[in-house]
Amino acid sequence: MKAFLRSDGVQGFLGWVLGTYLKLILRTVRWRHENVACVEPVLADDTTGAIALFWHGRIPLCLATAPQWWRKRTKCLISPSADGEFIARALVMSGFPAIRVSSAKKGDAAKARQAVAAIREATNWVAGGGALVVTPDGPRGPNEVIAAGSLQIAKRSGQPVFLMGIAARPATQMQSTWDKVMWAAPFGRGAVVWEGPLYVPKDADDTTLESLLDDWSARLSAATRKAETLVGR
Repeated sequence: MKAFLRSDGVQGFLGWVLGTYLKLILRTVRWRHENVACVEPVLADDTTGAIALFWHGRIPLCLATAPQWWRKRTKCLISPSADGEFIARALVMSGFPAIRVSSAKKGDAAKARQAVAAIREATNWVAGGGALVVTPDGPRGPNEVIAAGSLQIAKRSGQPVFLMGIAARPATQMQSTWDKVMWAAPFGRGAVVWEGPLYVPKDADDTTLESLLDDWSARLSAATRKAETLVGR
């Protein structure tokens, strides 16, 4: 069964289904954006890159931010797992190609080299003026806890980070999944709460990075809760 689900045909079909759903939710939900002006200078400047973060559980709502990121050269950081494959295909349907990266397990030298190469590619993309959209608690969690990779890209590139809290109503939130993924119904209400720009100092040590991880995780969760409040959840 696992091999069947990972087959190219099945992944292509799942990617098409998700991609179609993403477009449906973008076009039929009445989206409200709060503090979106904070990202405007970056969107208007081809030479400044950006890193945009939202929680993994809001992937089905993520095209709410597409009208902003369509204005800039934008890629998404996606896991090379089977789940990541059909998500990557769905996002390509909407004009967002992927950089594939995973967190390597201890002792897996091959995956470690792949992860380093992907982080380098992402860093160069952002430093060159591109935007990178990341679900920083994916692909395995824990839920709503930012992993270090996105901050390392911000530190090395010197580019700003923006947080995006996303919610919709009516919507179904699946408590059985690690990320409590949210699926919106068409023709409802949605909200995106933006925060930024945030920066990682070039000289940030491990202690500083740990502090930023905690602070930014709390901020992104707060933005997400505010978006939920705006739609009446």
